[in-house]
Order: sequence, then structure tokens, then C-alpha cells
Amino acid sequence: MDILDYTAVELSDKIKKKEVSVKETVMAVFDRIDKMESELNCYVELDRCRALESAQKVQEKIDNGEITGELAGVPVAIKDNICTKGIPTTCSSKILKNFVPTFSAQAVINLENAGAVIIGKTNMDEFAMGSTTETSCYGATKNPWNTEHVPGGSSGGSAAAVAAKECYYALGSDTGGSIRQPAGYCGVVGMKPTYSTVSRYGLIAYGSSLDQIGPLCKDVTDCATILEVISTHDPKDSTSVKREDTDFTSALIDDVKGMKIGIPKDYFGEGTDKEVKEAVLRAAEVLKEKGAVVEEFDLSLVEYAIPAYYTIAAAEASSNLERFDGIKYGYRTEEYEGLHNMYKKTRSEGFGAEVKRRIMLGSFVLSSGYYDAYYLKALKVKALIKKAFDDAFSKYDVILGPVAPTPAPKLGESLVDPIKMYQGDIDTISVNLAGLPGISLPCGFSSNGLPIGLQLIGDCFKEKNIIRAAYAYEQARGKFVKEDR
Repeated sequence: MDILDYTAVELSDKIKKKEVSVKETVMAVFDRIDKMESELNCYVELDRCRALESAQKVQEKIDNGEITGELAGVPVAIKDNICTKGIPTTCSSKILKNFVPTFSAQAVINLENAGAVIIGKTNMDEFAMGSTTETSCYGATKNPWNTEHVPGGSSGGSAAAVAAKECYYALGSDTGGSIRQPAGYCGVVGMKPTYSTVSRYGLIAYGSSLDQIGPLCKDVTDCATILEVISTHDPKDSTSVKREDTDFTSALIDDVKGMKIGIPKDYFGEGTDKEVKEAVLRAAEVLKEKGAVVEEFDLSLVEYAIPAYYTIAAAEASSNLERFDGIKYGYRTEEYEGLHNMYKKTRSEGFGAEVKRRIMLGSFVLSSGYYDAYYLKALKVKALIKKAFDDAFSKYDVILGPVAPTPAPKLGESLVDPIKMYQGDIDTISVNLAGLPGISLPCGFSSNGLPIGLQLIGDCFKEKNIIRAAYAYEQARGKFVKEDR
């Protein structure tokens, strides 16, 4: 078995048994990156020297028995909007060019304490605004299954890197599906935990009430293990919740007998690809055969999720991105006349088209005369969507559906029509509006060989339900392996 084929948990076990060293593992990953990166563009920053130094230190701690966890010695990639001390973090935007944080995000600190080795920073849609990883100032990332197609977004670099074996797992962020959708497009596992489970300290904000950090990895076991490590209460994050039930690996049980699974009819409406529908319903049938109670139901208000989400997210983005003005850090225009002109030119030159579009939309819905008509109404719809999910979870343990209505589109298709790109988020954004946990895992292929993703949604703080259902399905499905390129 090739060293790159191991899951994160399997690799850590090999390292602790001294069957392979941390340095060998890191070198194997960089060799793979050297082979694939010119074609895929998954990374925006690589730090070989730092990674090798870290590998040596981690190896010594493993040998001394100081680090014994399930991720000890395993290389990880970090999305470019998650701060890493001493490593540039730019949100794949010109306006944060050469910004090097003086601190790391709490999730990154947790991984390093567990013995993870940071390989580099992954490409993303600029400021996490996009669904294809094409709005990055570093250029588009390609889907490893077919490089004419997108990897999804905004965590497309992280998903593609895992799928291409350019890392063993990665961190992403999910504001409206930005972990789950690229995981579905790239045939890997991705999870958005319940809002407030993972600290947002060090995550450069897009929509503060929606953003969550989560893992992208090879299988459900890795997903539960990583989530267990990064989920800690953090007093530096005012939204962080102290939980006593973060032993997520305890849910890795191949048993769904009696579990009630609901399938919303609304998730299979107009626009959902026939192959996607068939693959997802086949996965539901697998869980039914394993003893789960599966039935369809109506989940109301789904049609209002997209306008509500983009109103709220854009409003929060316009506020969060006010700080990027060329004064304290990042890009500043070279020629300007006075302070106001410097602000205007810096932001005009520093932000890309999609970010500008969302800032303008957010500023509009928050402006006098429109706040009540748009933003306040969107908040009311958000509350109604949460209530609809509450009603559903009074009957079901898990909700099952597709991650996206279609397999990964071709490069360039979505950017032509931004509204079409927004509509592609219909299956994921409600989870963020309601603060729920959701997991994506591959469940089949389209006729042109692209992965199709299955999404399992749980009630707040009920990650164990969806991990258990995902693990049971995965055990029945078997390995989902990409052919060597």
C-alpha cells in the first residue's frame, strides 16, 4: 500500500509503530504536490522548511511518548482564511497580499498540539465568496477527477488537495456549504459542525453568524477524529459553547437499526440532476436495508433559503470587510490623493468582482429605508427555517439529501451567471441558517465520471447521529478510491 493511500488515522498508527517516519510522510506529500500542483493549483502557500522542522520536532515528541493522539505526525493543509502564525494568510485576495498573522487560529493550535504538521495554505474563493474556487486572485483550482471541472467552493483547494492525495486531510470553513459542496464535488468527506462547536478565533470572517471551521478528509473515521481534536471551548470566541459530548469517535458504530431518517421532497425539485437523485436515493435504500426507518416528508421554506442567506451573508460581509482599507496591513494603492481617495482606490483595486458585488449588496440591504424591507425580513425567514427544521427533528434523527443539485460544473460556467451559481447552494445553505451540523460523503458517480455527494443533516449538537449514519453507509459502500493519475 502506497504511503499516500493511508487515511490520517491509519498513517498516525503506522508512525507510532515506527513503520514510517513523520519526515518520510512529509516528503511523500511534497513529492506528490510537485507532481500534481501545476495542473491542479490547490495551494497558495507552501512552507517546506518549516514543515520539515516541525516533522522532526513532532517525531521526537512521538518517540518520547509526549504525543499519542490519533493525528500524531500527520500532514495537514489549512484553508487560506484560517490564520497561521508566521505563514501568509490572504483569503486568496489581493487586498491581503503579504499579510502574515502573528497568531494562529484556535483550531490550528489544537491540531498542532495533537502533533499535526502544517504543509501549507490552500486556495479558495476570495474571502470565501463563491462556489467554485474560481474567484481567487491566485487563479482557479481544478477538480482532480476531471480538470475541466471546478472542485466546488469556497474550500475547493482543501477538497481538491485531499482528493489528489496532496495532503491527508485539511481544514476548511463553511458559511453556506463551503465544506460540504466541494467535498461532494471532489469525492471526499467534509463536515460542518453545529455553529459554536469549533472556535472561530483566527477565522477571517465572512458571515459571522454563519461561519464554521470543519474538516475535509478521506473517510468518516478521520472526520470524527479531526472534529474531536478541533472542538474545544474557547473564551477568545464569544460564540463558543462549552460542550461535554465531543467524543465524536464514539459514534463510529456500524448500526442504524431503528434510526429515523427523513428525506425532504423539496431537495429533489426542479433543477436536481436525475443521476444525483438516483445516487442519493440508492444511498437511502442502503441505510434502509441496514435497519433505518426511511420516509419522505415536506420541508417547507426551502425556496426562501437562497434570498434569505444571501441577504444576511452579504450584510455581514459588508460590515466585516470594512476593516480592509490599506491602513494597517495588506495591499495599499501606490498612487492616491488624500485619505478618502486612498481608501477608494485600495478597495477598488484590492477586491475582486464577486467580493465587490456582495459588499454592495450588503451595504444596500443595511441602508436606511431598506433595512426593514430586506435584512430584517431575511432574519425573520431565518427563524422560520430554523423552526421548520425543529419540527422535522421532532420526528427524525437525521435528514438525508443531495449536497448539490448537479455534479461539478465545468470551469467558467458559473461565473457567467452569478445567480445560477447562487442557486447551486440550495441544498446546503439552510443548514448554516439554522446552525445545524451536516456531513457530506461520496455516494456514486455521474455518467461522465464525476463524484456525487450525499448529505446527512442532524439537529443542533447531534453530530453523533450523522456520523453514525455516515459511517454505517460508508461501511456498506466500501472504499471510494480515485484511480491513480
